[in-house]
Amino acid sequence: MSNPADLKYSKSHEWVRVEGGEAVVGITTFAQEALGDITYVEAPAVDDEVEAGAECGSIESVKAASDLISPVSGKVVAVNSELESAPEIINQDPYGKGWIYRVATDALPDDLLDAAAYEAVCAQESH
Repeated sequence: MSNPADLKYSKSHEWVRVEGGEAVVGITTFAQEALGDITYVEAPAVDDEVEAGAECGSIESVKAASDLISPVSGKVVAVNSELESAPEIINQDPYGKGWIYRVATDALPDDLLDAAAYEAVCAQESH
């Protein structure tokens, strides 16, 4: 499994990429592989306040539905509208075009993991 080293990860399988004063959020390869073919994404709305560690939406697949847990706190400034008609983009490109939402934030929580620590979490879960 290869998780980009420039991202931070939550134990609930979301990733965060900092771009200026914004955090871009999506789900990891591990999460989308566990879910299978994604059929629907319910993202938070623009101007919603999200809180790190709190549910802010859901992702549905042919196998299951899963809560989307925000890895950061702040105000949602953008949502990936392409996912409304093509949620499978997350399966195809989870770290690129498959981003879910962007949050204006001052700082990332201290409990986010680097790629190596996140891969250790995934290895424990897959046993």
